[in-house]
Amino acid sequence: MTDANHSESALLRQLAAGEESVLGDLFALHRNRLWRMVNFRLDRRLTGRIDADDILQEAYVEASRRVSHYEHNGQSFYVWLRLVVTQTMIDLHRYHLDAQKRDIRREQTKRPVYPEATSVSLIRHLVGEITSPSQQAVKAESLRQLEEALTQMDPIDQEVLVLRHFEELTNTEVSELLGIEQKAASIRYVRAIARLKNVLARFPGFFDDIQSQV
Repeated sequence: MTDANHSESALLRQLAAGEESVLGDLFALHRNRLWRMVNFRLDRRLTGRIDADDILQEAYVEASRRVSHYEHNGQSFYVWLRLVVTQTMIDLHRYHLDAQKRDIRREQTKRPVYPEATSVSLIRHLVGEITSPSQQAVKAESLRQLEEALTQMDPIDQEVLVLRHFEELTNTEVSELLGIEQKAASIRYVRAIARLKNVLARFPGFFDDIQSQV
């Protein structure tokens, strides 16, 4: 058992004993992973309005209200906390994007006021850092081809890929979050990684740094 796991176990015992004041320490243990999740999925229409830190601050307040409902029966505290953060993010997306439509009145498309779909976030993450003129020249076409390729991937495989590789959840956490067997989660992750590498291979040299990480 790692020091972090040992620390969490001790804090969870205190929480189970009714010491809700330890929530801050538990939140701090998982803050980095939660920040990555929010930053990965935050709709870029909200740039300049809210950021990952704003959402985590709101989520902590909400978690403090709901912590008495956490089930101490083997449920992963991180999975529970992530669900609270996700709901907070959905609520803030709805609030800010509805306000944006009211204020600016130029949102003509019926895009959902929720965190971006996994495929959209994944595509944005893979190509979002392209800045040089030569890369920009092929960015639009690469986006189109990448989107077409990724949409052929099973949505659950996409989700498993993001949860394991980009959010750094454990296989056990993925299994619990998605409600699938651990073996199935593992198989889906291997399959999704292989599929992503195959997709990126269509763009020689374009995603070399990313391919080296998957």
